[in-house]
Amino acid sequence: MREDRPFPPFHPLRKKDIMFKHILSPTDGSVISTAIIRNCITFAKQSGAMVTGLHVVPTLRALTEGRALLDVDRDQYQEEDMAHARLYLAEIERVARELGLLCKTLAYTGDQPYEVIIKTAREQGWDLICMASHGRRGIAGLLLGSETQKVLTHSQIPVLVFR
Repeated sequence: MREDRPFPPFHPLRKKDIMFKHILSPTDGSVISTAIIRNCITFAKQSGAMVTGLHVVPTLRALTEGRALLDVDRDQYQEEDMAHARLYLAEIERVARELGLLCKTLAYTGDQPYEVIIKTAREQGWDLICMASHGRRGIAGLLLGSETQKVLTHSQIPVLVFR
């Protein structure tokens, strides 16, 4: 059927039309996680959304004979891991700035990274979580598990997985 009128011109997204306003992009600093940053930020920009980068530093669990040794190791561990977190999050900030997108970053410590990701997204009211799939299969997937799989399983917030 022929339309007598031409198609309407493209209308830019209006605030009320935006499906995702705030996207959480957790990173573990791995090559795969870093590789999807550009995809996530590009998607956010096309969606008219803001991005927040998140890194969860695992809590140190160690057994030692001397309490003093544990305290020194814990402090050194946390200091080194927070330095790594700043590097991982700086990459998200760099890509966002390069693509002209507003971005903020957070680093938290927790026993279970997937729980911290979900809790943070829920409490801060994010609309979407974008994560990388590490693609572990077989015994490695069974033994190591996947934070992405855990977030997918437990989150009530939508999750977009990049391979």
